[in-house]
Amino acid sequence: MNILLIEDEVSVSNFIRKGLEESQHCVTLAYEGTMGLKLAMEQEFDLIIMDVILPNMNGFEICHHVKKYKSDIPILMLTALSTIKDKINGFNQGADDYLTKPFHFEELLVRIKAITRRSQMAMTTLSYTARDLKMDCYKKIVTRGDTEISLTQKEYTLLEYFLVNKNRVLTRTQIAEAVWGIGFNRGTNLIDVYVNYLRTKIDRDFPTALIHTVIGMGYILKDAD
Repeated sequence: MNILLIEDEVSVSNFIRKGLEESQHCVTLAYEGTMGLKLAMEQEFDLIIMDVILPNMNGFEICHHVKKYKSDIPILMLTALSTIKDKINGFNQGADDYLTKPFHFEELLVRIKAITRRSQMAMTTLSYTARDLKMDCYKKIVTRGDTEISLTQKEYTLLEYFLVNKNRVLTRTQIAEAVWGIGFNRGTNLIDVYVNYLRTKIDRDFPTALIHTVIGMGYILKDAD
């Protein structure tokens, strides 16, 4: 893979680059935000790994800008900011995964594999439907009836996972591993927060709810009664 790494700590960036190159990846380094954004917009990468706290422009700003114009590029946030608020902010800006420092390099490799697998899977299907809900994977548009629904990158990925597995009960662990990556901290309520975000957008103003809670088990998106 051709990977852009945006990290201002030289020791950390050299450590990550060495490990990725030993795993047969090609790595381009940027040590500050504006250069990282310039490289991301001008060159083609299969994946971007970036810190949040960077000189000149932070990772959240970079992520938002890149996803606005190159939404298909997976982005992995790699940062010491570990609160739920920080993670939600990262996902709301379009991040595909969020790994906190310190980390084991083996986990970073697993996260990379999971992100690329999800991206490849998304490219194989053009659309999904459930009742009057439709997801156009080519245009990245979600509609319910005649209403177009605006979703963040992470909400879109979560809905896509529900649609792929419609009429199946999904545990929080399954959702975490599929949408947020292996090793996700299951001690947080981030899954429930994002499911509620999604419900607000696709269910609240419509007569039939699609996403249901299965007490003690998880969630299900129902395509029929």
